[in-house]
Amino acid sequence: MIRDFLVWLATQVGKGPGEYDPSWSEALASTLNVWGLLEGTHVLSLMLFAGTIFLVDLRLLGVGFKTTPVSVISDRVLPLTVFGFALMIVTGVALFYAKPLLYYHNLWFRLKLIFLAVAVINIFIFHYRVQKDRAAWDTAPKPPGKARLSAAVSIASWVAVIMFGRFIAYDWYECGKPLPHWANVAQECAVSERGAIDLTEMAQ
Repeated sequence: MIRDFLVWLATQVGKGPGEYDPSWSEALASTLNVWGLLEGTHVLSLMLFAGTIFLVDLRLLGVGFKTTPVSVISDRVLPLTVFGFALMIVTGVALFYAKPLLYYHNLWFRLKLIFLAVAVINIFIFHYRVQKDRAAWDTAPKPPGKARLSAAVSIASWVAVIMFGRFIAYDWYECGKPLPHWANVAQECAVSERGAIDLTEMAQ
């Protein structure tokens, strides 16, 4: 069902009356300058967002800015964090809209979404559970274990998001190539336009 929706999104939305008129998704993907601008802005906004998050995380881990209260660092970088996050989401959605089926059948993109979900859940847990008693350890050089754990999960998950996002550009596990069975299953290559070629079956 998800793939059917993405096919409709990629080929039908905004399509002109002519047989060869592109849809909005196809038109966006074919505009080199706009695509490059979106991609560059997405990367820069991710760097801005992750960079400000890491500042807070390093303080929560007790390895940096030990003499500065957690609240001060958090409040100072919050506007930049929110701006970076909003821009990252907008440009990310636009990039996905341009090539929805390509990303849908991409192993790295799926891993990126998993760790993005982990990072977002961790943010909600921190804001609504962990920092409820922040006043008690706000100025402590080394915050309590729950705050350090949240910071460690945050850094690890955002590093994974950045790493897997970078891997999307490579075709190591592209559908249509001879791949291990697990990779074909993980990407649903069997229902993709390029199909699934199983290394196990080739070896038999």
